[in-house]
Amino acid sequence: MRKTALLVIDVQIGLLEGPEAVHDPDGLLARLARLVAAARHERIPVVYVQDVDVGGPGTREYEIHPTISAREGELSIHKTACDSFFDTELHDELQARGIGHVVVVGLKSQFCIDTTARRATSLGYDVTLVADGHSTSDSPVLSAKQVIAHVNSTLDGFGTRTGACEVRPIEMIRLGDR
Repeated sequence: MRKTALLVIDVQIGLLEGPEAVHDPDGLLARLARLVAAARHERIPVVYVQDVDVGGPGTREYEIHPTISAREGELSIHKTACDSFFDTELHDELQARGIGHVVVVGLKSQFCIDTTARRATSLGYDVTLVADGHSTSDSPVLSAKQVIAHVNSTLDGFGTRTGACEVRPIEMIRLGDR
């Protein structure tokens, strides 16, 4: 059986508010709040990842949105790249906790969500990407909705010999051991 963790990536105030705010921030936060609450209820570890380039540590923009902020004892990882595993302790921390499956949510879809999900499969994790649990801003080429749909389509079924990614809407997410 593979233990599960909920990986909350870059749900920081600076990405949810302001001139380049992501698509549907209020709806996203409501869905994530339900998922975080369910994880805590099921005693599933909630792991927060924060991008140091969003405002910088100590600023309001850097903080995880208070709707889903970390509780005492929940793991918080600080990163400097789109890949949440690159130059961080995330892999070691997940391994120390016996985690083999990560449920991925957060920001931004085509950058940190896509990159982290792909890297996780390369490291041997099974990944469930919550289809309506990530968001992004409009790009010069595609709307945020189009980017989200593209990431969902591309990652569903993506995998390696040791890990695979499936994309499921929040109502189909079942937290727990796999």
